[in-house]
Amino acid sequence: MKNQLLTLFALTFFFISCGNAPQKEVESKLPSYEEVLSIITQVNDTWQNLHPDHGNSFWHRAAYHTGNLAAYEVTKNEKYKDFSEAWAEYNEWKGAKETDQSKWKYSYGESDEYVLFGDFQTCFQVYVDLYQLSPEEFKIQRAKEVMEYQMSTETNDYWWWSDGIYMVMPVMTRLYKVTNNPLYLDKMYEYFSFARKLMFDEDDSLFFRDGKYIYPKHKTEAGKKDFWSRGNGWPFAALARVLADLPESDAHRAEYIQMYNQMAQALKDCQNEGGYWTRSLLDEAQAPGKETSGTAFFVYGYLWGINNGYLEKEDYLETVEKAWTYLIEEALQEDGTVGYVQPIGERATQHNVSATTTADFGVGAFLLAASEMAKFVQ
Repeated sequence: MKNQLLTLFALTFFFISCGNAPQKEVESKLPSYEEVLSIITQVNDTWQNLHPDHGNSFWHRAAYHTGNLAAYEVTKNEKYKDFSEAWAEYNEWKGAKETDQSKWKYSYGESDEYVLFGDFQTCFQVYVDLYQLSPEEFKIQRAKEVMEYQMSTETNDYWWWSDGIYMVMPVMTRLYKVTNNPLYLDKMYEYFSFARKLMFDEDDSLFFRDGKYIYPKHKTEAGKKDFWSRGNGWPFAALARVLADLPESDAHRAEYIQMYNQMAQALKDCQNEGGYWTRSLLDEAQAPGKETSGTAFFVYGYLWGINNGYLEKEDYLETVEKAWTYLIEEALQEDGTVGYVQPIGERATQHNVSATTTADFGVGAFLLAASEMAKFVQ
């Protein structure tokens, strides 16, 4: 009888140990809160020390500042907030600066008359965030002027490229939050509906970059659909940022959540074994190799969803772990540089990417991901 009891005890201990082992393994792969804060500090200090001068308010700098303010949120390092405020002041709290509304345009352009082009509206996200930290009307005056003029027009095709969803959707939910003007949400859905109809592939739950890349008009060399990694990182991250401010009562909330969940599953299915996502999501041979900007935006989107109850940890934590390992062990260089960032362009095949290839928007995406990781492990 004694031997039987000992055997039963040993078996019970074995099964309990086996049942707990995967959880212990999962936890051991995650960094500590202090480690994440140290990584954020290294990356952001490196970038700001090497790039002290403030450039214009165009999208790539603005995208960096969205990450910089996320870093400020978790570190409370005042110099990060000061850096974004100085950039905003340098740009007069404006995007494109043309004052004559009759000259305002929204097709692609980098001069001051392209006020309605979404790439010149990304900065408004940063301005509203700074306003919410210290409310002063001048910080959002231009943002409201531009967006309220845009919403007064009959046009709805403002977001004709997938990046535009990140550039402007979170602007509109942020401005709704500080103005309580429901037109921001109504028009946002109208613009979103146009973008979805134009670029979202319902079968694969991914976005084509814009109308030029829609299958079968455009194919990879192997004849497959060509979904660009960063071109999907923008909308996936945007949906997280929108849901953070969207009221529970919004009539279209369920539709945004559905797309967010669809993209989460689709992206999980095409993650590379190395933890990153290749530049052409469904055809690695089209543009092989590591890429950081899309990967970082995906990590941000996943962790935000887990942290806020939109995604199940059991379903997506392994995906996040693999991607985080890539970001820390491959993308992040010893000197604090974030490498393997595909330079500015619109195609998966555009540019060579290496450990020394970095960019402001890629650093911003990395900071967004790391800030959500800090919240997750805290």
